[in-house]
Amino acid sequence: FFVRKGGECKLAITKERKEELVAQYVEWIHASKAIYITEYTGLTMKQIEDLRGKAREVGGVFHIAKNTLTKIALEQAGYQVPEELVTGSTAVGFALEDAPSLAKTMSDFARTSDKLKIKGGFLHQAPIKAKDVTALAELPPLPIMRAQLLGVLLAPAGKLVRTLAEPGRSLAAVLQANLDKQNSPAEAPAA
Repeated sequence: FFVRKGGECKLAITKERKEELVAQYVEWIHASKAIYITEYTGLTMKQIEDLRGKAREVGGVFHIAKNTLTKIALEQAGYQVPEELVTGSTAVGFALEDAPSLAKTMSDFARTSDKLKIKGGFLHQAPIKAKDVTALAELPPLPIMRAQLLGVLLAPAGKLVRTLAEPGRSLAAVLQANLDKQNSPAEAPAA
């Protein structure tokens, strides 16, 4: 059934559906590396679906949410919710796999559309501001970060192996030169 609110007709949500949504949000919150809260006033359904698809591609979920249900779910999950995060039209991005990738996806979308504004969010239960989400977006994707870290960790080990092997190589070169000298035919004396 529909409820008239402020001149608009809105579909009323049953209590059971609200409980289902809160349970789903709590599940996503617990599974998330980061949570990004946005304001989406004026986005078309096509734009929202585009953003949802891009979020799925990077292992995230983008969901339009009622402020009261979002606040209830965050509080049930143990988060302290700043009031400014749950005002206006709210959509939430849940980074289920890689926090920087979803931050980049949402930041890029917000850069191309003035109708999506990142309000802030949470990184491991710590509140973050919009500028922090933008900073996360500038980090390289997780596989690249892992490769860079592995390179940093392996560099000293490789240098150590080369350093330890060098005296052996030098000794082998001296021995080979000596062996070559002994096996070479004697030069004839000059006449």
